[in-house]
This record gives sequence, C-alpha cells and structure tokens, in this order.
Amino acid sequence: MRIRVLFFGMLKEFAGRRDDSVTLPDNATMADLLIHIERQVPRLKEVMPSVAISVNEEYAGPKSKLNDGDEVAFLPPVSGGVDRCAIVREPIHTQQILDQIKRPEDGATVVFEGIVRNNTRGRRTLYLDYEAYESMALKQMQALADQSSINFKIRGAVIIHRVGKMEIGETSVLIVVASAHRAAAFDACRWLIDTLKRTVPIWKKEYFEDGAVWADGEPFPAEIPRAEGISTTQPASKLNNR
Repeated sequence: MRIRVLFFGMLKEFAGRRDDSVTLPDNATMADLLIHIERQVPRLKEVMPSVAISVNEEYAGPKSKLNDGDEVAFLPPVSGGVDRCAIVREPIHTQQILDQIKRPEDGATVVFEGIVRNNTRGRRTLYLDYEAYESMALKQMQALADQSSINFKIRGAVIIHRVGKMEIGETSVLIVVASAHRAAAFDACRWLIDTLKRTVPIWKKEYFEDGAVWADGEPFPAEIPRAEGISTTQPASKLNNR
C-alpha cells in the first residue's frame, strides 16, 4: 500500500523534502512506517521522542494501523461576519473582527494579539515566517473554540492565525472571547492561547541579522502520542542549532 508522508518545520529540513510517498506491506502500522522513515533519514531518530504524528489529520500513536492512501504527518513541537476560526495570509484587522463579534448581551470581550517583536534573546529579529499543516490546524482550532465554550461558559470565541512572512509589529494570531462576564472571558482567552501553542500544528521560523532558526516549540501535552525512536533527552527544537 502507498502512504503519503508530510514533514513540517525543522523536520522538513532534516528530511530534505516536504512530502514523500512510501510503499508498505498491507496491515502495516505506524511503527513500521517509523522504522522505514528513520532508515531513510537517520537524523530524524534524534528528534522522534518529541515529535507528534497524525493520520488523516487526527493525532495517532505508533500502534495505529495504516491503510492505503493514508496521509501521515510528522509534527515538531509547537509554535465572518467573521469566520470563527481561520488561517489567513493577509493582515489581521483586529478592530474589524471585534466589531463583528460583539453582541448586546455581552458584558465583556477579551482580545489577545500575538505580535511580531523585533528581538529574541538579544538577537535582532528581521521578520518571521509561519508555516502550518493548515487543514489539521484549522480543525484543531475549531475544536479548541468549541471546548472553550463548554469549559468556561462563554458565548463564543474567534481564533485567527496568520501564515507566511510577517514584519515587525504585525499580528500573527488573534483570539477574541465574548462572554456575559469578564472572569470567564479572561480565563478562556488565556486557556485558548496556551493550548493553541502546545497542540495546533503551526510553526515559526525567525530570521535574524546573522541567520535563521526554527523557534523553540513547547512540548506536546502528555495525552498526544509521540513518534517513538531512539530515546533522547535533548529537545528537538535545539537540534537545528548544530
């Protein structure tokens, strides 16, 4: 059977390609695919303990069975009116989105904007470039918005993330939460951005005066299965500095 394999972020550079087509025996599992990939790209063995994997845009573990035509993605740790969730390439207009989400019954709206800053750990940043596994990222963002309404009893949330090149001062991600009460809106907004950064497959590459590097990703939560390879305690996000 044939499996389509996708690489994102630093993994794309390790593999030397964005995607691949792999032939496996019938009844193969994700573990069989991992062995095949690690033989083709030995450097990936170093980072597999911190990498998540998905099958057809759903997180999966090494024991997952594969079928002909499946799409498997290797994901490094992360970084309408208005559509409730969207991935865009054009600038994000915060006030316009805020005006569209507000309703008379709302007692509070809380806005979070992630802004491209001009430095990282003492290095002058020139610009950022964001990449996403877009179809899966959008599905995950929509799930977060749904869950936030249940967990915090808010009326609704909007999550918009931009991809592509972004200049200093531009908005990379916008979260707007509307609620009858401010406490629920604040709590939901904080939970949304923190969880998005840990679970949604979006990565950023930082361009400096003296080079470029994929930004350190936050570890995936424990409930998300990892790709299993040679054990290492070194974070995958550090390996691109070698």
